[in-house]
Amino acid sequence: MAQKEERKERRREPQKEEIEWIPKTSLGKKVKSGEISSMNQAIESKLPLLEPQIIDFLLPDLEEKMVDFKKTTKVRRSGRMFSFRASVIVGDKNEFIGIGTGKHKEKWPAVKKATRRAKLNLIRVRKGCGSWECTCGTGHSIPFNVKGKGGSVKIELKPAPKGTGLVVGNNIKDVFVFVGIKDVWSKTRGATDTKLNFIRATINALSKTTSMKVSEEIRKKVSK
Repeated sequence: MAQKEERKERRREPQKEEIEWIPKTSLGKKVKSGEISSMNQAIESKLPLLEPQIIDFLLPDLEEKMVDFKKTTKVRRSGRMFSFRASVIVGDKNEFIGIGTGKHKEKWPAVKKATRRAKLNLIRVRKGCGSWECTCGTGHSIPFNVKGKGGSVKIELKPAPKGTGLVVGNNIKDVFVFVGIKDVWSKTRGATDTKLNFIRATINALSKTTSMKVSEEIRKKVSK
């Protein structure tokens, strides 16, 4: 009886097959060969990121969380067609974060598709101590004011002194946790109850910490 139960448990457990990654893009080949050994180098290379395995290779400690999940319906002549829409954020709790959305007729394939797209949408976030009330010089907040938009939601993020905490809506606190920001103020407008747009607006704002042109004085302050 004990042997039969063990066999049943083995059948129920999914078999994990280790498949060797064979890169197909130039960036993937450079990562696999060791020519590019960090995510920063991959971004600075300006080569298109088309393989999620690159992220798994360079950021093995990447964490993921499903932030939105809905059941959608389409009405056709044959009847109602149901599907699932999942939204996932991924981050290393240091400087990289991404969001992705996937749709499928079943739940877990939708989540898997969303996770794959989140890895391909990974962005780098610059942290700093941009608050005039704080002179600690550590990367606990953002370096300067940034604005973002997602759908009808608009958000403005402001640097906060150390110990302030995340003075933001509950729907977007996970975004800051996944990128390692501990103190920040926010000002929002629009339908913030639309969680997905709220998160997209926040990530859009954070992406501008690296894309915006800053003065040499601010650049020196951030790099300290």
